[in-house]
Amino acid sequence: MSRAKRNDKQLVSATPLLSVADIGLLSQGKHTKPYQCLGAHLTSAVINGKTQSGCTFSVWAPNARSVAVIGDFNHWQGEQHCLNNIGDSGYWSLFVAGVKQGALYKFQIITLQGEQLADKADPFAVQMQYRPDTASVVSSEPDFAWQDQAWLAKRGERNRRDAAISIYEVHLGSWRRGADNEFLNYRTIADQLIPYVLDMGFTHIQLLPISEHPFDGSWGYQPVGLFAPSARFGNASDFQYFIDQCHQAEIGVLIDWVPGHFPNDAHGLVQFDGSHLYEHHDLQKGFHPDWNTLIYNYESVQVTNFLRASAMHWLDRFHVDGIRVDAVASMLYLDYSRGDGQWTPNIHGGRENLEAVEFLQHFNEELYLNYPGTFSVAEESTSWPGVSAPTHAGGLGFGFKWNMGWMNDSLRYMQREAVHRQHHHQELTFGLVYAFNENFVLPLSHDEVVHGKGSLIAKMPGDAWQQFANLRAYFGFMWAHPGKKLLFMGGEFAQGKEWNHDQELDWHQLDIHWHSGVQKTVKALNNLYRTTPALHQKDCQSDGFLWLDHQNAQQSIYSFIRFGESGTEPVIVICNFTEQCHHHFDIGVPSTGDYHEIFNSDLQAYGGSDQQNLSTLSSQNKPYQGQPHRLTITVPPLSTLMFALKETDGRKHKEEN
Repeated sequence: MSRAKRNDKQLVSATPLLSVADIGLLSQGKHTKPYQCLGAHLTSAVINGKTQSGCTFSVWAPNARSVAVIGDFNHWQGEQHCLNNIGDSGYWSLFVAGVKQGALYKFQIITLQGEQLADKADPFAVQMQYRPDTASVVSSEPDFAWQDQAWLAKRGERNRRDAAISIYEVHLGSWRRGADNEFLNYRTIADQLIPYVLDMGFTHIQLLPISEHPFDGSWGYQPVGLFAPSARFGNASDFQYFIDQCHQAEIGVLIDWVPGHFPNDAHGLVQFDGSHLYEHHDLQKGFHPDWNTLIYNYESVQVTNFLRASAMHWLDRFHVDGIRVDAVASMLYLDYSRGDGQWTPNIHGGRENLEAVEFLQHFNEELYLNYPGTFSVAEESTSWPGVSAPTHAGGLGFGFKWNMGWMNDSLRYMQREAVHRQHHHQELTFGLVYAFNENFVLPLSHDEVVHGKGSLIAKMPGDAWQQFANLRAYFGFMWAHPGKKLLFMGGEFAQGKEWNHDQELDWHQLDIHWHSGVQKTVKALNNLYRTTPALHQKDCQSDGFLWLDHQNAQQSIYSFIRFGESGTEPVIVICNFTEQCHHHFDIGVPSTGDYHEIFNSDLQAYGGSDQQNLSTLSSQNKPYQGQPHRLTITVPPLSTLMFALKETDGRKHKEEN
């Protein structure tokens, strides 16, 4: 007799959480919120004429002979609560009386061949045990008393392409730690992180994956619980509190999402029902050689529905403002990290993974349709065309793309000794050739300060003074360059050591003036970026940028103009990447009038030599660098300067009217 027959002794009457209509939508891959019917849900049912509270467990396992739910409520014995295969659909469900909030559970699955698999965590669990334990946790997900309505009403304006977007990338497990190096709760993190981000002037926080993951060293990029905030930092309500507090402080929150691969932990998705259910059965498409992980089957509508729902769940239940998709390039190419004979071309003979492309397009269409005001970001490291172009134009539909080319070229340039930079001048200019092909984010992310790469400050050449001056000048170049900004934690105060995920940042270094000076520099740049339209309104438009001189390789000096919308004042930018100070240096300017220095990375307050342009600089009616006027300035060593027209009473009155 099948184990499922054992439930027939009870006459259960309840409104099914998993209806025939749900199963139809799930089978077609069209269910927008499958997490509402699959997983574990506290509810009530009439059993033998009596109403009882409990929990309904539902799971997809089409190739299983039987499925049972086991937990601390039945002594982990699979014979007691066998799920029913609804209409032989492969979707199994059962109401279990008496199960309460906080109960631990897993699914015990017998394959068609009669093999009992390792007990499986619930793919739709909204809470999981703290590692190394691996059970799912029944959670009622009570209605959170959100107080972020004002933010949600206007976040679309804050997330637009013409808005100032400066992102602070954070790994929650190592930003701060407790007294005994323990993880902090989401609520405690909120109380400490939000004031810091506000003071630093960042507009958004981006979290490394907070989906549940078994191995700390994966930093969350090998998740097993795509619907569960990591128990390292608390429960779902704690994470909702974190988001709500960010929004009340007018800080947007992005999360990393990993639909490209998953680990082979036995309690996870691997061989979930004895078959290749979630992973592709062909190792050429289903195994990732770089990370020894499994790749989702993008040809399965049920799998892609599951993945999209896992992203939308964070937008729906947790009010996050955006999704950054990890490792997009690994999804797009059939030959990614594979040699000859290790991959098979698509039906057109190409290397593109057509099913993954369709999945990403559908994901973006669903996100922008159902969650207006949010946005998506692709970490895509190749020159795939149209990553941030709309899907109706053949693009992938992302809102933004990380500019990995800019990051690689600019870091390579900055690591060179100043005397050699004149021979590699194009490493900072080449990015402007393609700077407006996509809607770019300029990333100095966690990937640049791990695996022996050293910290940002350690990459800079020269003695201590030169290293810090180089980094300040580089940040100035980055914040003045077209594109939204992203900086990984610790970079803002030039942490000396490479990032270590097992301990908090070296906050004590802020007692050293070099480090506090870099922090002040980043704070000033953020505030200038947010309040100066020319520095952000046309980050993604070619008419927002104009070179003054991109050929001064001998002096390693770059100069350009940033423009905002009509009626806003342009900003003149000069970057000097040698130790030579230049007096009586001419630059072209587009308008006549008095200019003033609005940023100088060489200020003494930042740790510089304090070579400033203190007085008002009056333009001269002498054409220069293609402009009708010029300024004569002092250019400090290893510095970035910015100038703007000085506001006069007459101009101010004109602008106000």
